[in-house]
Parts: sequence; C-alpha cells; structure tokens
Amino acid sequence: MSDFLVFEGVSKRYGETQAVDSVTFSINRGEIFSLLGPSGCGKTTLLRCCAGFEDPDSGRIILDGKDITGLPPHRRKVNTVFQNYALFPHLSIRENIAFGPRTAGWTRGETDKEVSRMLELIQMEEYADRKVTEISGGQKQRIAIARALINRPQVLLLDEPLAALDLKLRQRMLVELDSIHDEVGITFVYVTHDQGEAMGISDRIAAMNLGHIEQIGTPAEIYEAPRSSFVAAFIGDTNFFDGTVTEVMDGSYCRLRIDGFPDVLAWNDKGLQVNNAVHLSLRPEKFNISREQPDALPNRNVVQGTVEDIIYLGSHTKYWVRVEDYRLGIHHQHSRYLLDTRPITWNEKVWISWFADDSYMMERYKPEDENLLVLPDMEVEEEVLPV
Repeated sequence: MSDFLVFEGVSKRYGETQAVDSVTFSINRGEIFSLLGPSGCGKTTLLRCCAGFEDPDSGRIILDGKDITGLPPHRRKVNTVFQNYALFPHLSIRENIAFGPRTAGWTRGETDKEVSRMLELIQMEEYADRKVTEISGGQKQRIAIARALINRPQVLLLDEPLAALDLKLRQRMLVELDSIHDEVGITFVYVTHDQGEAMGISDRIAAMNLGHIEQIGTPAEIYEAPRSSFVAAFIGDTNFFDGTVTEVMDGSYCRLRIDGFPDVLAWNDKGLQVNNAVHLSLRPEKFNISREQPDALPNRNVVQGTVEDIIYLGSHTKYWVRVEDYRLGIHHQHSRYLLDTRPITWNEKVWISWFADDSYMMERYKPEDENLLVLPDMEVEEEVLPV
C-alpha cells in the first residue's frame, strides 16, 4: 500500500529563491494526501513537478515503481484540477468532459459511455448540454474534476481547488470531493493553505514551510502532537510557553517553571530531566473557564486571571485572559447557552484550568534553525506570547 507516489530528494530553485529543498516523502495508493502551508512554502512547486509542468533541479519522482521525472505531462498518468477550473466557455458541459478522451483518440461509443458515467458521478446529468457560463462556481469545479478523472489517471492533483468558492460552498464541496474519492478510489494530492480544508478531507497531511516538510501525519497527529512551533501555530490556534523542568514526577509528569506565569504540571512524554528547557503548546479549547474555582485534582492546573477581550461566535466564545505576564487565548464551547444566565464579561476575575495531559511539549529550535520559524502570512488572532 505504501510508496505508491514517491518524492525522493526533490529540489527546485527559482533564481535566488529555494522553493523546494531536498524534499523526500511517499504517498500511499488511494489516500487523500494534502500539502499544507503558507504562500511560498513550496507546495505548488511540488505539485507542478509531479504534473510535469516543472522539472526539479535534482531528485526523482516515482509513480507506481516508475521514474516519471523526465516524462512530459501527457505521458504521466497524472491529471490536475486547477483553482481557475480551466474550462472551455464555448463548449457544453458534456463537451468539456469529453475533450480529453476525444483528443486521445477514444472511440465515440467509449467516450459517450464514460462521459455519462462522469456526469452521474458528479450528479450533473440534467445540466449536460448547458454551457459552462450558465452554471455556478461549485458546478464548474465538479466539471473540472470529472474532466480530469475521465482520463483514468493514477493520481489526481488538486491545486487550491476550492479557493474561488465562498465558505458554505467550500464546505459542501469538501464533502462532495470526499464522496467522489470514495467512489473512484484513486490517489488525491491536495494542495491548500487552508487548515480547515486539509483537516477535513485528508488521510494524511504534510505541513510545509520554506521549502521543507516540517511534519507528516494524520490530521489528529498534526493537530494534537505538533513537532514544531510553526506547525502548532499554523494548524489552528495555540498558546506557547517556554520554561524549565524543576521536578520529574511519577506517572510521566513533570513540573515546569515558566517566567511570568505560575508553575504548571505537564505530561513528560519527551522524558525530560530537571533543568531541561521546555517549549510547550496548549490549544485554546483545552482550557476550562469559570467564575468558581474548580476542584483540585492530581493532574489539573488551576490559575486565576482577568478577562481582557471577548468575541462571541455562536458555536463558541473566544476569551483573552491575562495571567501575570501572559495573555491566554481560550475557546469556550457552547454545548448549552442559556440567555437568562449572566455570561462572563470584561475585566472579570475568572479561574482557568486544564489537565497536564492536554499540553504538548515540542522540540525547541536551535539558534541556527530560527530562520525556519516563519509564521503564516495571515492574521493569527490567538498567537499568545509573553509581553
């Protein structure tokens, strides 16, 4: 099952810019694999090298045991779905889907049979004779996918396929893409800068930064166990703490001293010893926030702080709470929300608590590696650092 599509030491430079730097990883047959990262991280360059639109400066790309690095695009069993759809506006939906098979010399009967199958797959049989100018963005995206799939590729490359759609349509199209994948069963390589898309559709994710892969794993592994500050900050929101181990305890826990913050208990999954430095990530939803002091439990951290900012978002509320030198981002989920109950408000004293197992220790960057720690080019509301 493994090593179906292999990138082996792939590098690509554009002038002075090292877009991809000696990247090696493999993709399993039939999985949805996402390349996730900010603009300029190298994800689209890898995709274009796989499609044959770019030649790597070094390294190889191997598909199903065959080196395809030097092959032209039309000789690779790989098709690409672009962000701008790349449909022919003067042709009908049926004619757009049939374009590839007709160009490849398929018979009329074989082409018509496969076009009908694709129309059924994307649930657009009744629109088959319309021009693409007469349909919605989501329908155009489905046609682009069908046009790519009809050529029977071994791999479907999707380059920011939902970027041009609005939020509701993106969410619906994610479900449809997943359904299409289940139906056809081929390998999808999905490029996106949207963490939600990658988390929602992927079997595995490669988090990229500055031409390097920082981490590969399932969505849960990437989110719950980030290997670097970049991954923790880019995949969702988090709170960072830097501290020192002051005590190693039984049961794989340790106590940390954090300047400008009360001492905390953390899960010592890295096997650190006293005086070792620690870089800790704690997701906003791991906190509990309340007016009343929670009961003391052996592995629960409890501190008091002051609410500085609040944003109500329907499904949850975001709080920013000052605890000594730290401004913590906290998400409170509304499993129940009673309008006749007085909500927590600004400048109010609150208790926040979290379990030691809910924080995650990461390796700290060495000084020479600091250039790799580049946060995404977007607004990160809850990046929380000591002031």
